[in-house]
Amino acid sequence: MSTPHATPYPEPFLTPDPQAAAGSRIADFARWAARRQGAEGVQDPIDYQALHRWSVTDLEGFWAAVWEYFAIDAATPYERVLAQETMPGARWFPGATLNYTHHALRNLQPHSPAITALDETGSGYEITGRQLRALVASVAATLRDLGVEQGDRVVGYLPNTPHAVIAFLATASLGAVWSVCGQDYAPKAAADRFAQLEPTVLITADGYLFNGTRHDRRAASLELADELPTLTATILVDHLGLPRPETRHPGLTVPWEDAAARTEYLTFAPVPFDHPLWVVFSSGTTGLPKGIVHGHGGVLLEHLKILGLHTDLGLGDRLLWYTTTHWMMWNLVVSTLLTGATTCTYDGSPAPLARPDILWELAGRHKVTVFGTSPQYLLAMAKLGIEPSAHDLSAIRVIGSTGSALPASAYPWVRDHVGTGVQPASTSGGTDIVSGFAGSAPTTPVWAGELSAPNLGVALAAYDAHGTPVLDRVGELVVTRPMPSMPLHFWNDPDGSRYRDAYFGAYPGVWRHGDWITLTSHGSVIVHGRSDATLNRNGVRLGSADIHEIVERFPEITEALVIGAEEPDGGYWMPLFVVPAPGVTLDDVLRDRIRDAIRAGASPRHVPDEILSVPAIPHTRTGKKLEVPVKRLLQGVPAEQILTPAAVDNPELIDFYAQLGAERSKRAAHRT
Repeated sequence: MSTPHATPYPEPFLTPDPQAAAGSRIADFARWAARRQGAEGVQDPIDYQALHRWSVTDLEGFWAAVWEYFAIDAATPYERVLAQETMPGARWFPGATLNYTHHALRNLQPHSPAITALDETGSGYEITGRQLRALVASVAATLRDLGVEQGDRVVGYLPNTPHAVIAFLATASLGAVWSVCGQDYAPKAAADRFAQLEPTVLITADGYLFNGTRHDRRAASLELADELPTLTATILVDHLGLPRPETRHPGLTVPWEDAAARTEYLTFAPVPFDHPLWVVFSSGTTGLPKGIVHGHGGVLLEHLKILGLHTDLGLGDRLLWYTTTHWMMWNLVVSTLLTGATTCTYDGSPAPLARPDILWELAGRHKVTVFGTSPQYLLAMAKLGIEPSAHDLSAIRVIGSTGSALPASAYPWVRDHVGTGVQPASTSGGTDIVSGFAGSAPTTPVWAGELSAPNLGVALAAYDAHGTPVLDRVGELVVTRPMPSMPLHFWNDPDGSRYRDAYFGAYPGVWRHGDWITLTSHGSVIVHGRSDATLNRNGVRLGSADIHEIVERFPEITEALVIGAEEPDGGYWMPLFVVPAPGVTLDDVLRDRIRDAIRAGASPRHVPDEILSVPAIPHTRTGKKLEVPVKRLLQGVPAEQILTPAAVDNPELIDFYAQLGAERSKRAAHRT
């Protein structure tokens, strides 16, 4: 497989200011670890590579340092850091008992905002640390009265508002298990997830905002409740102010205003380090979505590391990251509270037609220090001609981006239109670990189009086809040593076989994530796309992301999807689907420009066979392009064998691509 850069590598796009880097929390941690933990090789606090080497060669020393540096408050101490390193099945901090919610609330200032609630209309309100603690105590007491016990499941059908955060923290305080999805999921799709958990209580809202429309979800909430026979109660959130629906079980329905208005003393159930905290679900493109279970302690340590060290969050900071409740970024956004920083919730479209720059406006108004989004959003802002700096963004120091790798073309745009000293921080991780494998830190240089470095504590490698680590060459993303936030298990996977097959089938004892990456000799990480969607023409492989990045630079193109489909006669069809920008027609002149750009910027062997205009590109509901399912549709595989419509952001597109596949198959059969 080719790589997008030839050596020597270009100079960094951005080099950290030495004084700012030295004053960061990660530099303070490095100094502390060298002094207190004897961190081997860590002499310069802003030498990130040295710190990373220590973090993966001495796992026990590193994670013990994270535990002590962030003053983890355990009800009972741990016996040792890592009792068993074998993957899967690593055992972290046996003997320790603690509670995530206790740590989420302990650093909040009583009279300062803990949560800032925002929406696409521009309105908002704040919840102070004292108010949040009282609300969590009240809802926890309500759940307890409704019969929720340690280990029971509480599920949320909720938009991204403070209600979801409060409900989760209340659930976790009891040692119960949380799961949530957004209300844009149909009731059947939500039930496909929640019914697996046999929940005790459902917390749902009357609706949500999106692109100027108030979406009434009262009937959907009732339908979902009917699909969950284990429920003993439903709590109804009055978010849009719609009249309360008539229910068939009025005695089992509790208004949120009653659940959250009690005066109660907040207690925390001390649970084992690996006690389930939440269940997050895979996209569920085929069959039922997989329930991925993470533990209190693993999430606590991993999120303190990623938010406290890599993101440099602390008291006085504010994080606004656009997400929905069913994306793992919501879980990470909630964990902002662990650092004592303010977290912002946002209900609505990221770029509503009436106010497409609303997120920038809100970021300026509320003095946001870390602004998080996706590459697609930043590219869209550039193509729409949005000028973020029209707002006072002087507080922003980091633009986080995830969902896919941030293309090189977006880096200058961030510099020129957000702020000269703002750090673009492209990250890559997943729901699987509810965190990141690679990203950046205040002490790392930034190369345009690349992730600055593997994250601390992540033994990241690129493996070739023989399972040998490679440098400056494309390989499979693998993790060779355990992380505390790796899943405890999958839900309803009693023998662990589904879990083992998902991550450890290719390389026994080594986590294979399914991405193509290059680890560069200057320490960065280049993500080329999903390894199961690799373009393989005549034995020459290329990551699809390398072509997407080139094509999506064109102002005439909103989004692109390239597919390499093997055909029954041994042929290889490589179409490129593009969504033209409004008012643009895909003509032969534009097609030729795209081909020339791919030939020059990626590979002359991977110029598409056809460039086709399409109405939209299908994604999972968390925004990932459905490359492999589209490939199989184009190969003529029946849609019902490939996709669950509820897993697709626009289910109507399934028929569109299936029809393309059917027509292609007919033409191939006719040729035969």
